[in-house]
Amino acid sequence: MSEPIIELKDLANGVAQVRMQDRVHRNAFTEALICGLTGTFATINRSTDCKVVILTGYDGYFSSGSTREALRDLFAGKFKFTSKDLGGLALNCPVPVIAAMQGDGVGGGFVLGAFADFTILARESVYTANCMNYGFTPGMGATFILPRKLGFTLAEEMMLSASAYRGEELQKRGIPFAVLPREGVLPRALELARTLAEKPRFSLVTLKNHLVGSIREQMPRMIEQEVAMYQLTSQHTDANSVEPMSEK
Repeated sequence: MSEPIIELKDLANGVAQVRMQDRVHRNAFTEALICGLTGTFATINRSTDCKVVILTGYDGYFSSGSTREALRDLFAGKFKFTSKDLGGLALNCPVPVIAAMQGDGVGGGFVLGAFADFTILARESVYTANCMNYGFTPGMGATFILPRKLGFTLAEEMMLSASAYRGEELQKRGIPFAVLPREGVLPRALELARTLAEKPRFSLVTLKNHLVGSIREQMPRMIEQEVAMYQLTSQHTDANSVEPMSEK
């Protein structure tokens, strides 16, 4: 029996672990992975026992971002960036979310992790916001959340150049995320999760609401601006030249 694409595990004492493990597509944003993540976070959001969530991938992959099919559907107007709110999963989760990014985070996969309340990277893994390699501007709230989390200068460089960075290089650049050897990422996430889970759930929810409230309020307007930019830039991009964003 094959393993599920999304595994939800109760680690006890209010800690839940969500593992993305689509080995065929390297955790790319297939319809199955999107639906699985959305349904899993809906289950977590209904729980009154969960205090903290760890979101992680498998082996050398956190998430490979959008698929070729999704990009072509985007060009064809079959859906918009607003249709599948992956960034909002961590942002709108009532309890703290830790992104244990032990593997590569590419394009939207990197943005997905950046929306978490805590993000932990691996020194060996590759992280990139690479939309501009394909001729169009970033979506999913990237232009808003990356400058807030990484600092404007580094975020601007990442998005404009679409360059790939090892976690070790980002650490040297002063990124405000913990950066560890790959094998240490999940243990650090577990340690942090257990520390958070010692606090009362009501207090965790209340404080998170306060800390991210302004981001939640501003996100819809920022997404609208990203959609407008995409509509402009896509007019000058050849859809036939689009390759999978998961390729490095």
